Amino acid sequence: MKNHPVLYIRHIINLFGQAPCLVRNVLCLLSSYHHLLRWPVKKQCLWALAVFVAPSVQAHPHSWIDMKTYIEGKDGMITGFKMEWSFDAMTSAYMLDGEDISSENEQQTFRKVSASVLENMKYEHYFTYFYDGDTPIKYKVAHSEKLTRDRAKLVLSFELPLSKPKPVTQDTLRLLIFEPGYYVDMAWKSATDVVLSADLARQCQLEMIEPDPTPEQMTYAMSLPADADPDNALGQLFTQTVKIHCAAVPAAK
Repeated sequence: MKNHPVLYIRHIINLFGQAPCLVRNVLCLLSSYHHLLRWPVKKQCLWALAVFVAPSVQAHPHSWIDMKTYIEGKDGMITGFKMEWSFDAMTSAYMLDGEDISSENEQQTFRKVSASVLENMKYEHYFTYFYDGDTPIKYKVAHSEKLTRDRAKLVLSFELPLSKPKPVTQDTLRLLIFEPGYYVDMAWKSATDVVLSADLARQCQLEMIEPDPTPEQMTYAMSLPADADPDNALGQLFTQTVKIHCAAVPAAK
């Protein structure tokens, strides 16, 4: 049984082993194209240029996850998150490599894989970082994990409750989801992929801030081989930030 996606990615390069260098680079770029769209045009061009001139697909990232996040809560209190993570097709294939996905055993295999992924992510804070100012907000253990298939992609869903309900604030709450070493690029494709519960939406608004890495930081990420020691300061440079802005709860009459 394999471990969580960060460890899968270290082996994904082997799947490209027989392809010519340029083909590998094009596939890598196409896989991440819609993630690049969240960046300014000049930085899209820099990243594309770096991919096409790179001698091999060794550069970070090596896998891509499209996310949807549902912020749960009511009465001015945030209680947790519901997650939907869609893995790119190459990573999805690797996740199931060697597993029994026959029609009679597929659902059992999906349950086993999703439980293993969630168990391993527990020690990585589920790649989810929620802050009030600079103070991290703690979680309970995630649960209700489920793995489904969307054509060639696998979709992992799970619930991540807070350790205790968190009162909303005017402008100090922020949410980031990223893999620290940037082996995996995790992104919301649009601001509509982060959704407030109906009750919280009457009181709060969301602001999505796109990453703004420097050309030097982008070049550094492109230079790292797949087997390099993790640089756990890298992922945050390429991640989006969601800020939660809320009005005061009206006083009860």
